[in-house]
Amino acid sequence: MVTFELLLGLVAFCVALAMLAQRFNLPVAVPLVLGGMALAFVPGLPVIELNPELALALFLPPLLQASAYRTDWPAFKSNLRPILLLAIGAVFFSAGLVAVVAKSMVPGLPWWAAIALGAIVAPPDAVAAASVLKQFNLPRRMVVVLEGESLINDASSLVLYRFAVAAVSAGTVSYGQGALEFVGTAVGGALIGWLAGRAAMWLFAHTKDTLLDITLSLLAGFGAYLAAEAAHASGVLAAVACGLVLGRQQHAEFTARTRLELNAVWGFVEFLLASLVFMLIGLQLRGIVTRLADYDWGQLALLGLAVSATLMVSRFLWIFPTAWLPRALSKRLREADPMMPWGQLTVLSWAGMRGVVSLAVALSLPAGFPGRDIIVFLAFCAIFTTLVLQGTTLGWVLKRLQVDAPEAALAEPETAQLRADITAAARDAVKAHQGSEVATEHSQAATELVAEYEARAERSSLDGQDLESHAQKLHAQQRLRLVAIDAGRKKLADQTDQVDAESHRTLGEELDLEEQQIRRALGEQA
Repeated sequence: MVTFELLLGLVAFCVALAMLAQRFNLPVAVPLVLGGMALAFVPGLPVIELNPELALALFLPPLLQASAYRTDWPAFKSNLRPILLLAIGAVFFSAGLVAVVAKSMVPGLPWWAAIALGAIVAPPDAVAAASVLKQFNLPRRMVVVLEGESLINDASSLVLYRFAVAAVSAGTVSYGQGALEFVGTAVGGALIGWLAGRAAMWLFAHTKDTLLDITLSLLAGFGAYLAAEAAHASGVLAAVACGLVLGRQQHAEFTARTRLELNAVWGFVEFLLASLVFMLIGLQLRGIVTRLADYDWGQLALLGLAVSATLMVSRFLWIFPTAWLPRALSKRLREADPMMPWGQLTVLSWAGMRGVVSLAVALSLPAGFPGRDIIVFLAFCAIFTTLVLQGTTLGWVLKRLQVDAPEAALAEPETAQLRADITAAARDAVKAHQGSEVATEHSQAATELVAEYEARAERSSLDGQDLESHAQKLHAQQRLRLVAIDAGRKKLADQTDQVDAESHRTLGEELDLEEQQIRRALGEQA
C-alpha cells in the first residue's frame, strides 16, 4: 500500500510541477528533475533506486514508438544524411572527446572505462528532446533532424557502450567484430521492428475495434523491443521501426475514431511516462551522493563541469564542420541539399539535452566495473547540466538568433498542392457516383456537393499573393468559428437537463471534433 501511495504522490507532484512549468513557460523536464532532486532528500521518504533494465524496457519502447509514429517519413528520408551524421558520427565523436577529457583528469581510469563513459553520455535523449522542442516554434527541417537523431542515436551509443564494457572485462578487443556487431544489431533491430509493425497492422485489419486497436498499438512497441533484445539486436531501433510502420499505415487501417482516440491515449501515456522519467532522474541523486561519500567533492564538481562542457562543445565542433566542409567540396551537394543557415546550425548544436537512457545505462554497469560510481555521477551531471542549462536557455538563443518557423503554414506550396489533390479526388469520387441509384434520387444534393468541391478546388489552386491573401482570410474565419463554437458549447451546457444524455454527448462530440480540426489547422494544441 505504501508503494501505491508513493506512486500516486509522485504522479500528483509531477502534475503540479508540469503546471508550474506551463505557468512560467519552462520546458517541463527542468522543474521535474529539480523537483525530484529536492524530493530525494525529504526526511522519511525511502531511497528510490532505478532498476536500469526495467527503466529501459518500461520507458523506452512506448516513448520511442510514439515519437516514431508521428515522424514525417518523407522528411525523415530526405534528411537521412544529417540525421545519420548526428546519430552515429556525433555520438562517436562526442564519446571520444569525453573519454580523452575523463582519462586526462582521472589517470587511474582505464581507457575503455573512459570510452564507456563517453558512450553513456554522448547521445541526446529522445524524451528530453521532445519535452523541450514542443515548447518552441522551430523550422520544420530542424525539428525533423533533431527528432530523427534522437530516435536512433541510442542504438549507436549502446553498441559502443557494450563494446567498451566487453573490452574492460575481457582485456582484448576485436574491431572487426565490433563493426559487424554494430551492423548486425542495427539491421536486426530494424527488421524485427518492421515485422512487429506489419504483424500489428494485420491484426488491426481483423479487429476493427477501437479499444483493441489502441491496446495492440501499445503492446506492439513493447513486443518489438523485447523480441529484439532477446535476439541480441537493437531494441531501440525495433521500437522506432515499429512506430514508423504504424504511422505510415495509420490512414490505411485505422478508422477516424481509432486515430482520434489513439492520439489522446498516446498523449496521456507520453506525458505520464516522460514526467516519471524526469522525476526519477532527480530522485537518483540521493543514492549517487551516498556512494560518493569518500570522494573529494571539489574534484568531482570540477570533473562534472569538464565532462558536461566537453559534451556541449563537441556538438558544435562536429555540426559546423560536417555541415560546411562537404558542401564546400561538392557543388552537387550544395545544390541538392543547401546548408542550414548559421543560426539554425547554432540552435541545432545547442539542443543536445541528455536524459534517462544515459542514467539507466550508467546504472547498469557491473558492480566491479572500474570507476563505476564516478561514471554514474558524471552521467547525472551531464543530464542535469544539459537539461537545465540548455533547456532553459534554448528559447533565449532562438530569439537572439531570430530562428523561428514561418507563420503561414497554410500558404506553403506543398500543403496547398496536397489540399488541392485531396479536394480533386473527393470531387471526382462524387462525380463518379452521380449516376448511381442513390445519387439519381437526390440529384440536387449530388450537384450541390460537386459544386462545393469545385469551389474548394478553385481556392486550393491559388498561388502567390492570392494564396497568401486567401490564407489570411481563412485564418480570420477560423478564429471566428472558434468564437461560434464556444458560444454553441455554452448553449449546450445550459440545455444539459433539457435533452437526454446520449444526444448531449453526440452534440458535444461534434463541437469537439470541429474545434480540434480548426486548432490543428491554426497550429495550436487541440
